[in-house]
Amino acid sequence: MPVAVITAFGSAENAVAALKAGAFDYLAKPVALEQLRALVKQALKVPDKPTGGTAAASQLLGESPAIQHVRGLIERLAKSQAPVFINGESGSGKELAARMIHSGGPRATQPFIAVNCGAIPEQLMESEFFGYRKGAFTGAEADRDGFFQAANGGTLFLDEVADLPLAMQVKLLRAIQEKKVRKVGSTAEEPVDVRIISATHKKLPALVEAGAFRQDLFYRLHVIELAMPPLREMQEDIAGIADAILARLSRGAPARLEADAHAALQRYPFPGNVRELENILERGLSLTADPQRITAADLHLTPYEDEQDSAMPPGEKWPLQDYLDRVERQAINEALEKTRFNRTAAAKLLGITFRAMRYRMERLGIK
Repeated sequence: MPVAVITAFGSAENAVAALKAGAFDYLAKPVALEQLRALVKQALKVPDKPTGGTAAASQLLGESPAIQHVRGLIERLAKSQAPVFINGESGSGKELAARMIHSGGPRATQPFIAVNCGAIPEQLMESEFFGYRKGAFTGAEADRDGFFQAANGGTLFLDEVADLPLAMQVKLLRAIQEKKVRKVGSTAEEPVDVRIISATHKKLPALVEAGAFRQDLFYRLHVIELAMPPLREMQEDIAGIADAILARLSRGAPARLEADAHAALQRYPFPGNVRELENILERGLSLTADPQRITAADLHLTPYEDEQDSAMPPGEKWPLQDYLDRVERQAINEALEKTRFNRTAAAKLLGITFRAMRYRMERLGIK
């Protein structure tokens, strides 16, 4: 039975305690009638049993204890409206977990809007999140909804939330607290019914301590934490995940990893986790002479990928060109990871043109 807390003595501490104890939702009085209707409507949609077998669930592969724990927690979180904070390294499946929480709950038929907070220019953030009115600024030729309006009734997934500037954090906090947003150029607020799921690969408590992230927003987002395990902690799952990825990528009969390829993958630390594994396998399929079998040589696990470069003593900065290439390669790879391999966005992040980005990638052998 879904339980909602409605109280005249609302506080962030009470809300966090109630939601962690299993409350479906938490509202502070005075409660608008449309808010109450929306809450009841969502509560009535909560499934009695876990909705297993979804397309998203089938993608969260593995049988290790770590991944089984994540699946069980996702099933429980799907039945709640509590904000969820997903923590994990880049490529560990944070967005996939968010989609599973959404698709397993009462909002499954409503929109799921994923936003990469690190890829939006600061001056456009307010209009992108909350929308704008016609004539609000130069180029605003018609009214436009923002992410909150697009996700109304569903889920808004804020990826890399740690990259939000402080000014935007204040506005986001108000939108979450009041469940209302104001479009740029408008004088009126409009109610929105959105479940917030956020994620980052950074250590958010450390950013709060450093003053780079607001503590009150942290408490609003960090009600329940879901930690995604890195691939190196699920070594027993690497073979099964690799076979499933190859079955999806292969044309015709799935390619098979040879024993030496399996051994090479087991030794590899996977700093980019499952996303990096998929990129490595895709490269192996492209370079292998036999489309039915992939060897360790086909995977091309080059020295910089297995972190031999990072093991070099800090004083060894010669030959100079090799050292500069390593620094440049690391910066480009980090920018690509941050922008989900969008080369245009990565070039903007690095402060170079797209043409320069493409040239540097080709020169450094970055696929």
